[in-house]
Amino acid sequence: MEYKPGEIEKQCKAFWEKEGIYKVKADPGKPKYYILDMFPYPSGSGLHVGHPLGYIATDIYSRYKRLKGFNVLHPMGYDAFGLPAEQYAIQTGVHPAKSTAENIKRYREQLDNIGFSFDWSREVQTCDPAYYKWTQWIFMQLYNHYYDTTADKAMPIAQLIRHLEQHGNAGVTAVADEETPPITAAEWKNKSEGEQQLFLLNYRLTFPEESYVNWCPQLGTVLSNDEVKDGVSERGGYPVERKLMQQWSMRITAYADRLLYGLDEIDWPESLKEQQRNWIGRSQGASVKFALEEAPDTTIEVFTTRVDTIYGVTFMVLAPEHELVTQLTKPEQQQEVEKYIKWTASRSEVERMAEVKRVTGAFTGSYCINPVNGEKVPIYIADYVLAGYGTGAVMAVPSGDQRDWNFAKHFGLPIVQILDAQQNLDEVADATKEGQYVNSGLINGLDYEAAIPKLISWLEEKGMGRGKIQYRLRNAVFSRQRYWGEPVPAYWKDGVPYLIEESELPLVLPKVDKYLPTETGEPPLGRANDWKYKDQYEYELSTMPGWAGSSWYWYRYMDPGNDEAFVSSEAVNYWQDVDLYIGGSEHAVGHLLYSRFWNHFLYDLGLVPKKEYAKKLINQGMIQGVIEFIYLDKNATGQKRFVSADLIDQYPDTEWAQIPVHVDFVSDYGKDDSYLDKAGIQQFLDWRPEFKGAAFETNEEGKLVTYSEVGKMSKSKFNVINPDDVVAQYGADCFRMYEMFLGPLEQSKPWDIQGIDGVYKFLRRFYDFFFDKDGHFSVSDDAPDKAELKALHQAIQKVEQDIERFSFNTCISAFMIATNELRKTKCNKRAILEPLVVLMSPFAPFATEDLWSKLGNSGSVHRDGQYPAFNPEYLKEDEVEYPIAINGKTRATASFSSDASKEDLEAAARELEGIQKWIEGKTIRKVIVVPKRMINIVVG
Repeated sequence: MEYKPGEIEKQCKAFWEKEGIYKVKADPGKPKYYILDMFPYPSGSGLHVGHPLGYIATDIYSRYKRLKGFNVLHPMGYDAFGLPAEQYAIQTGVHPAKSTAENIKRYREQLDNIGFSFDWSREVQTCDPAYYKWTQWIFMQLYNHYYDTTADKAMPIAQLIRHLEQHGNAGVTAVADEETPPITAAEWKNKSEGEQQLFLLNYRLTFPEESYVNWCPQLGTVLSNDEVKDGVSERGGYPVERKLMQQWSMRITAYADRLLYGLDEIDWPESLKEQQRNWIGRSQGASVKFALEEAPDTTIEVFTTRVDTIYGVTFMVLAPEHELVTQLTKPEQQQEVEKYIKWTASRSEVERMAEVKRVTGAFTGSYCINPVNGEKVPIYIADYVLAGYGTGAVMAVPSGDQRDWNFAKHFGLPIVQILDAQQNLDEVADATKEGQYVNSGLINGLDYEAAIPKLISWLEEKGMGRGKIQYRLRNAVFSRQRYWGEPVPAYWKDGVPYLIEESELPLVLPKVDKYLPTETGEPPLGRANDWKYKDQYEYELSTMPGWAGSSWYWYRYMDPGNDEAFVSSEAVNYWQDVDLYIGGSEHAVGHLLYSRFWNHFLYDLGLVPKKEYAKKLINQGMIQGVIEFIYLDKNATGQKRFVSADLIDQYPDTEWAQIPVHVDFVSDYGKDDSYLDKAGIQQFLDWRPEFKGAAFETNEEGKLVTYSEVGKMSKSKFNVINPDDVVAQYGADCFRMYEMFLGPLEQSKPWDIQGIDGVYKFLRRFYDFFFDKDGHFSVSDDAPDKAELKALHQAIQKVEQDIERFSFNTCISAFMIATNELRKTKCNKRAILEPLVVLMSPFAPFATEDLWSKLGNSGSVHRDGQYPAFNPEYLKEDEVEYPIAINGKTRATASFSSDASKEDLEAAARELEGIQKWIEGKTIRKVIVVPKRMINIVVG
């Protein structure tokens, strides 16, 4: 019978859906295993072949764990709020809910097409009010809690209020805003209700505050750092500026140490954990106050990990956004400073931190006083200091810091040696901690270990500083000035934020006439008619950020239909946590850090059983695509000219622009000699009408050869391959196995369709085992021979070992090896083929389900099959072939029984005809026998 994957897949999908094969429920009689994918954002372009890579891996492991007797939870849903649907709504007027639903339908069709074993009865969508009701509810719990450092956990704000009523905030051990003033119980009681609520914002775990953000005017929203590339928005390429705005924030900083040390408890990639450690950025140092020369009561506070270098300070650098810049700027410097601030506002934090070649800055005209020596220090602003990191001010020590050294050289500022071990300070900074201090007053002659505590003690005694632990981690902005997101369940009364009642959840998105900001600059929710709390108070008009709904979604999969809680105690106590999480490393300091924060908080409230929600995380690599370019002559005037890539060497003085070409226009796409023919050129011109009338210089064969490079597969590179097309041609099993066969899961690899034929032929040969030459199903009940049992059990052992290592590509090699071995014996025996079907079922779910049924089994191999047991006895050899050496040089080979003793082997070797001529007439001094390896006869 011919292998027809299309027909098989149609039958299997209908059977799986009808029988509910992949539905799962709690079963205390089985060990649980929870496998989670980072759920996708359902874009209008659908899946390309790169998207399913991680899903295929988790599906294989899910099916394998079921065969091993585990009760496996393997769900899927959609991270459905986001910018693309809203941008589409702005352009077309189509409500984001409608386009998102259509996109989800398309994704579901594609996912089903590949044969995933998701329990779709547990599907979640973050834009569903039944889901985001609980996102809003968690937000409310954060608002109603503060972090008590003595208890080392979140505590109810009501407990703090009781303390304030009795003692004021004396004795409060809590993470709070540094500017929080001390108050007495009497002062607390004398505050109005609104004033008390504003005071509590200093402690709440979520609160509104003014902070600098990446503001994109064209998109009308705040963007995270990873959504900004080269000063423009990643989506759309619009300019982004730094802007001070009132935003809701999350006090993730309260959990900094827990998030840092919790990394030691989880099996996540070390590179990813290191990214999170660096992002948290725990530093031990000192906070030092520099008084302004003209206003001594006003100080600039800096945090430094090298307070020992304070005598080497020759200038102060503030972030351009620092609150004191306006006060410090002298009239004669004002124009230069304002110009610099405007320029800096157009640059992202990432750009500013990454800039190392160019030195920029502006002098304010003011000075501060170094507290340890009373010297005047000039105050500059520069883009390498960030308002959101530390205090937004840096005491610059050019002798010990290269960036400060570059700045000092550029602006002609002094460079003071502070350690006798520093060298070549005219050429480069020297950050050494070795040697003894010089030019350093109080600590002259001391070494580093002695200098630090002495300086901190002196600063604390004088009230000019203190020892301090600082974090790079900032409060997390929790607002978007957009429509398509979760409404914040809060309203404003006399400038004070309040929560709505829990019974009023979910607060659903109102209708608006447009998805743009209002004419007065309010977010789109400001367009809603009569949308007020109790018809009188303004709701919060910002929506939650994209990471809100993804910070707890794994719990909703455990109990998706619960109307009374985000997850029941019964469900969460059974499923506990995620055993295996697979997703992209690009989410290291976004989703993966924020979700850990939310989980620690939910743990503090006793709502979840584990501090860390995912035991093991794997970052899958990227499926890359070939990007095809054609060469445009940049020197051409008048008529535009394209030249075949194999001809450009003829024009050594010409500058070329590489223009990306849609892969559908390219002949021999992905091969070394890909090209555009006459029809391809016409397709290109129809697609890019701005190039109509251009000249195309082809080679002698009439080909416009393209330039190819491997890069990210994406819509913007016009190199997307639709998995539906591959499945239609080769079948879903072949597509799945080929994606795994491309290479190790964690590595990026290029998509190359040329190799898929080999996998397809393997599947066809495997299928042929079960049919005779006339196409009739024919499986024998005869007993297998030793060679067949050996091939099977070698595969069982290898595949089990490699699946546990997530080495799926080598598993497929093992299947191919076993199939080749069994073809030699023309094996059609049930005792071999049936366990092989089960063994392959996680990788090729459709073909194996079909063969399982044809073998006469009831139910589904994916629900009712059991992983075949490995028997090492079948790998034992009856005979072992020995090389036999005379004085270390092999002279013969012979096979002996595998259980022969050393004495028997020695005697048998001496008797071999091929050995007799080498030992005849000689004295055998000794015989060395290495069992199952070699025999060496030493003669003299």
